[in-house]
Amino acid sequence: MTSRIGYHASHEQFKPSELLALVQRASAAGFNNILNSDHFYPWSEAQGESGFAWSWLGAAMQATSLSFGIVNAPGQRYHPAIIAQAVATLCEMFPGRFWIATGSGQFLNEHVTDQAWPAKHIRNERLRESVDIMRALWRGDTITRQGLIQIFEARLYTLPSYMPTVIGAALTESTARWLGGWADGLITTSRPPEALKKIIAAFREGGGEGKPVYVKVQLSYDPDKKKALQMAHEQWRNNVFPSQLLSDIRSPEGLDAAGSMVSEADMFASVRISDSVDQHIEWLAGDIEAGADHLYLHNVNLLQEQFIDVFGEKVLPALRG
Repeated sequence: MTSRIGYHASHEQFKPSELLALVQRASAAGFNNILNSDHFYPWSEAQGESGFAWSWLGAAMQATSLSFGIVNAPGQRYHPAIIAQAVATLCEMFPGRFWIATGSGQFLNEHVTDQAWPAKHIRNERLRESVDIMRALWRGDTITRQGLIQIFEARLYTLPSYMPTVIGAALTESTARWLGGWADGLITTSRPPEALKKIIAAFREGGGEGKPVYVKVQLSYDPDKKKALQMAHEQWRNNVFPSQLLSDIRSPEGLDAAGSMVSEADMFASVRISDSVDQHIEWLAGDIEAGADHLYLHNVNLLQEQFIDVFGEKVLPALRG
């Protein structure tokens, strides 16, 4: 098994200074890569954080030698020219160590610009336009365009020496199939092996043959399974809903209202909860068997140091052995 195993840095759950220490710990424990979120709001009031990921990235990449990725939604909260400039700067400073995943976004974060929230198919069109603009800017082109994205005489002067990798984010087979033709790879979330195989197959059918697949794995580990379940429910119950619902809720308070209907038993459908290291190894091996090339492990509870140390000692060697 040659998959690269990464650590997910959750800006919604921890202060940036805490996350900086956690990625340094993850690096020392043997994690290969870091994935981080890019939110304006957390998923719940209980999470209570939401630092600016782009400020943090420069510090975190300087503090470690790992590769970093971010899941970003260009087009509404961020103009793609600004994201293109940010990516180009990181790629110039840390060559070969940064990639961006792009998605159509959530109303939770994007509504702060006070623009209308488009239907999903319009958001997809806007996303594709945004990526086309970013790639043109990375080539050194001067861009003027009047479409879903308006841009006038934009040109980057600090360029990366290579074309940055753009991974497409998908939670459904239809989106994965659409991404296959233009994204450099796929990122999705963990699910049972047969379901994961289907979303990867859709990506391949759409044009993604030979391109890498990244999987963000949502889990909760603690030596006490009851505690692992309780902590997962406290921190992550608002995230168990289908993407069609999560994309359109406006505020953490709205998500909390939806999450109030989620029981602890409901958590097992979307978060891998176990006190058994061997069980987590088995689940992750199933992801690799299903076709995942890169795994990013997100321990959704707050006990990050314990998770990093235990998985660094027992899980990572088993998956790479």
